Amino acid sequence: MDASSELRRDLISGDWVVISTRRGKRPQRGAKKRPRDPEYEKIEGCPFENPQDGDNAPPLLVLPAMGASGGSNWFVQVVENKYPALAPGEEQDRTVGPFSVKSGVGFHEVVITRPHDRGLPQFTVQEASFVLRAYRSRYHALAHEHPVRYISVFHNFGKEAGASLFHPHSQILAIPVIPPDVNRSFQGSLKYFEEKGHCVHCDLIGWERTEKVRVVFENNSFLVVCPFVSRTAFEVRIFPKAHEPCFQELGDRELGDAAEALHEALRKLWVALDGPAYNFFIHTSPCGNSLYFPHYHWHIEILPKVSIWAGFEIATGIEISTVSPEEAAHTLRSV
Repeated sequence: MDASSELRRDLISGDWVVISTRRGKRPQRGAKKRPRDPEYEKIEGCPFENPQDGDNAPPLLVLPAMGASGGSNWFVQVVENKYPALAPGEEQDRTVGPFSVKSGVGFHEVVITRPHDRGLPQFTVQEASFVLRAYRSRYHALAHEHPVRYISVFHNFGKEAGASLFHPHSQILAIPVIPPDVNRSFQGSLKYFEEKGHCVHCDLIGWERTEKVRVVFENNSFLVVCPFVSRTAFEVRIFPKAHEPCFQELGDRELGDAAEALHEALRKLWVALDGPAYNFFIHTSPCGNSLYFPHYHWHIEILPKVSIWAGFEIATGIEISTVSPEEAAHTLRSV
């Protein structure tokens, strides 16, 4: 058997992924450096440099810079998205021919950090904790709004990752449905729980801590790994060690550990891959007591943009990673 190529099946989704290292180069040379674009990166005219001057709505949340009391010394602020995918309103369901249609009711917010040219990979751990605190605060505020069923917290950096603005920012979308990809994760973890009697993510965390080869970073509360079934080279996931279905239940002490884990993961990716574009997002249990999934285990997924889908991936839905997670983790541990 050719050890340089194998198919791995995800325990939760059931999806297959091809790990084919012979199609790539060594990690340090195989990563694609994010091209610089001075026009895209310029600070002049950036609407997030001074958000209210940029015709944004008054902030929903402001966290001041360290040692500051507020006002113009903000470090994080959350505003309503000027171009929302969903907006507050009356929920209406209808049918159009054979199709089900919902009104686009929900909430769309932007989490803006103050430095224009310094993001989470360059933040201190304390600065990163401000960002997670903003996520948690807005999650609590939106979780009980009608008709919200799921809150998606995500961060795009770089054009290749879909960020229309260079200025670092995250987005929060509170939506009236459970997204299909997230729902597959819920159903897969439920099936495992019903068969095994315990959480699939807890089992994976225990196995990874024993194996050690894919562990990138670890502190008291969190584990950072390159997952065994990585969908792309240098994919990273961050798990709380304690079983917890809901991100919003993150306590203050654990929030500090989560910030350290997120900061270290992004810093290592930034150094190892020479400043890549990337996406990260939080997967968590849905909103509302009736939708609480005790079998689920919330986590953060980070996907650096080191490749693009081509014919095989588009035609089959099977992704090809040219760097094994074991080699990726070894590279990230060393920086």
